[in-house]
Amino acid sequence: MSEQLGKTKTDRPARRRDSFYDNAKYLAIVLVAMGHSWEGLESGSRTVQALYSFVYAFHMPAFIIISGYFSRSFDMRPDRLKRLVTGVVVPYVVFETAYSLFRNQFSGSHDDISLLDPFYMTWFLVALFIWRLTTPLWKLVRWPLPVAIGIAMLASVSPSIGDDLDLQRVLQFLPYFVLGLCLKPEHFRMVRRWPVRIAALPVFAAALAFSYWAVPRMDGAWFYHRDSAQELGAPWWCGPVMTLGILACSTLLTACFLSWVPGRRLWFTALGAGTLYGYLLHGFLIRLADYRGWYDHAWLHRPLGEIAVTVLAAAVVTALCTKPVQRVFRCVMEPKMEWAFRQDPARRARERQAAEQPAKPAAPRRKTADV
Repeated sequence: MSEQLGKTKTDRPARRRDSFYDNAKYLAIVLVAMGHSWEGLESGSRTVQALYSFVYAFHMPAFIIISGYFSRSFDMRPDRLKRLVTGVVVPYVVFETAYSLFRNQFSGSHDDISLLDPFYMTWFLVALFIWRLTTPLWKLVRWPLPVAIGIAMLASVSPSIGDDLDLQRVLQFLPYFVLGLCLKPEHFRMVRRWPVRIAALPVFAAALAFSYWAVPRMDGAWFYHRDSAQELGAPWWCGPVMTLGILACSTLLTACFLSWVPGRRLWFTALGAGTLYGYLLHGFLIRLADYRGWYDHAWLHRPLGEIAVTVLAAAVVTALCTKPVQRVFRCVMEPKMEWAFRQDPARRARERQAAEQPAKPAAPRRKTADV
């Protein structure tokens, strides 16, 4: 998803796409869909709650780190700004409106459409727009990651930020994006070494055990990064402490997750290019299940029902990342919109000059002597 949002036609390298990043994006979007499907199940199962907290600790940080990594080349060049508008702003406006109308239709509410209050998962598009616009600034700062962490810590104790554009999430998730900006290809190769992979297994086991222990003792909303410490009913000083603790935990788990991402081309590798589609579209099914009370069926809250919901969520988001779905929704997810932008005068002059310049006559073929 992140690479799809960050590349323009002129930015795409001639070499073949690296399968590792597409695999990582696909596996991350599957975890996102599974986590969302557990929202209606977690209230009655401590195990589901533990899995939910465990996955939420690193699936969005992984997405955001990869987004930052593929934003390293972003500058204020006109073609990249156009791509930012067509690939981020337009989908945000379309899906924010669509989600609001969908909610009013199926939940019976009559809420207004507000582009300043992102609904459900559209907050990521707002955040990506802001983060990417500030990329040139982070390239100038001498210590970008410490500065970003400081901003996140301050946001965690600032309830006055409010809900406009979901700025709490934008600021508290900022360090992960800046971390991605600071990474290099060798860092990803480093975490994929076998010693790291082996070490990741006990780390995952310990994290799962801690999540199970923490379910009745800790508010999982800390992992959402959408509220300040005061709004979560905690003392103000808990905000900076939890920000640092969760940052360390999420970064470690993201490294463990990436260490086990395959680097070779697999059956799902091509789906990594369509994760934005899966991300934005699967939310309609999750919301519909909530509005229609599908989670009220008792059998869904048994182990087999929970497994069935999990498998269904993975299958649905996989289908939504496929090429046919991309072809149908490309008009709103990746519109060209050439009519909306002024053409670069220098480029237009070059094209006119090339069209008016007569073709050079071909050089006469040199005759060879008869043998």
